Amino acid sequence: MSSKLKLFFGSSVLVFGIFSAWWVLLRLNIAPPGLTPDAFSDTYGVLALIGGIAGIGIAQAWGGFKSLIGKALMFFSLGLLAQALGQAVYSIYFFWLGEEVPYPSLGDIGYFGSVLLYIYAIYCLAKVSGVHFTLRSLKNKIYAFLVPLVLLVFSYYIFLKDYQRDSDTSLIATLLDFGYPLGQAVYIAIAILAFLLSRRILGGIMRSRILLLLLALLIQYIADFVFLYQANREIWAAGGISDFIYLAAYFVMAIALLWIGKAYKEIRS
Repeated sequence: MSSKLKLFFGSSVLVFGIFSAWWVLLRLNIAPPGLTPDAFSDTYGVLALIGGIAGIGIAQAWGGFKSLIGKALMFFSLGLLAQALGQAVYSIYFFWLGEEVPYPSLGDIGYFGSVLLYIYAIYCLAKVSGVHFTLRSLKNKIYAFLVPLVLLVFSYYIFLKDYQRDSDTSLIATLLDFGYPLGQAVYIAIAILAFLLSRRILGGIMRSRILLLLLALLIQYIADFVFLYQANREIWAAGGISDFIYLAAYFVMAIALLWIGKAYKEIRS
């Protein structure tokens, strides 16, 4: 592993360890003064920033936008940076402006933007994995239809079945209310399809690395699901379980990108 990859790997592990310990102290109600739940919620996105910066460099090594795998890695990295942007905007509202974060806000450009970036990234990765070849069989066509349908119906039932738009709700807010759960269902559905339809094709040095990327997406989906569920029922709290799951998602995504970067070094050597 190169010195840069080692630096990013060590930084990711250190940051994840620090924030994990902080979160445990919060759960035990023994966190030192200043290490508040709000401070935790507004700063753990630094891990997404680290992973995103490292990922862009790794994507460039794989050809950047000129190759499918480079393009996939680039959009995964941009998705992490979009998450970091969303959190940074929320932090500015809370710490600097001392205001309640409006909805929608500039932060939603980052958060919802990451959903779109992940969808395209996993689409590129699915093409790399050979999904376009394996969709030929009837069984796989059934998979391709049922998996997204089940997830979309599930997301609709949990989040949107009883949705009522208030007269003071803006059109953008309404679009985001639908876009978040449905968009997240789309990217996890494509990720599951990429695994189901290409698990026999992915092999050698890249198989476990790509599967780790898919695991990161699954954890991100769980984090989004928990956050939306709690927010819709007005039980979300800063520094809670959804924040820790997001932290874990950023960490796994960063490690997956770094591991793919190591694979490039191994292939070249």
